[in-house]
Order: sequence, then structure tokens, then C-alpha cells
Amino acid sequence: MKKIIIGSDKSGFTLKEAIKTHLCEQGYEVEDCGTQSLEKGMTFYEVAPVAAKKIQDGEFERGILICGTGMGMSVVANKFKGVYAAACESTYAAEKCRAINDANILTMGGWMIGEVLGCEMADVFLHTEFTQNLEEWRQKFLRGAREQVKNIEEEIYQ
Repeated sequence: MKKIIIGSDKSGFTLKEAIKTHLCEQGYEVEDCGTQSLEKGMTFYEVAPVAAKKIQDGEFERGILICGTGMGMSVVANKFKGVYAAACESTYAAEKCRAINDANILTMGGWMIGEVLGCEMADVFLHTEFTQNLEEWRQKFLRGAREQVKNIEEEIYQ
């Protein structure tokens, strides 16, 4: 996967720009659906639906969204069926949200995460697969749990 959607509100703009540059240097095709300048910011509730819908529609497999805390983006993105956004503040959480929860959107807080850590978190998120490096019994359990979550979604989004 070398194609990713990224977006931020004004609070996450600087971190988003650093991560976007970092990913482009690694050969990723990056679509930016968020704030394009500090002078004209978008809100988290304007940006998150754009990215979430594109993931929901299969245009992108994964995304990165950044606001002040990462929580607003996560709340809005998680309103979309099949979108699993995780607000993370460490590389450990970025890895585990993929390996354990199969998250497809990483959200971060521009007020809390520095550029170096943000780029490291993006790398870990993008290079970790569901159930990676987990024991066989745990992999089996998590695959079943993922199916249960999908069943819950089916009930909710009928």
C-alpha cells in the first residue's frame, strides 16, 4: 500500500505537513483532504468525513487525521461504517491499534505530538498488519472479534 489519505484542521496543520512530506519522501501517494494553509483552516468535523468516506468507499485503505488532540477526528471518522479510527499518542499505541484493532485511520493531536514522533507513529501504523507478531491463539481470537464488530455494525447500519 503506497497510497494514503491525510488531513488536518488548523491545530494539526504543522504536524500534518511534516508527516505528508515524510510519506512523500518514502514514495507514498498522499491525498490531502484537510487544511491547506494556516490562514484558511478547516474544522475537524469538515475534514474527518471526507477521509472516512473515501476509506469507506475503498478508495484508500488507510488514513491519518490530525486535530488538536486527535480525539475530535476519531469521534467523527468512527461514525462511518467500516471505518476504525484510533486516537494515539505513542508508537506503541499506533502499532497496537493496527495489530489488535485493525484500525484503518490513525488520529493524532497536533498540540501533543512532535514532528519526529508523528512521523515515527505514521511509519509504524502503515507498516503494521492486523494480528502481526501476535501469538496464534490471539490471532484467532482477534479475527473472531473483528467479525463480531462487523456484525454489530450490520445491526446498527441497517
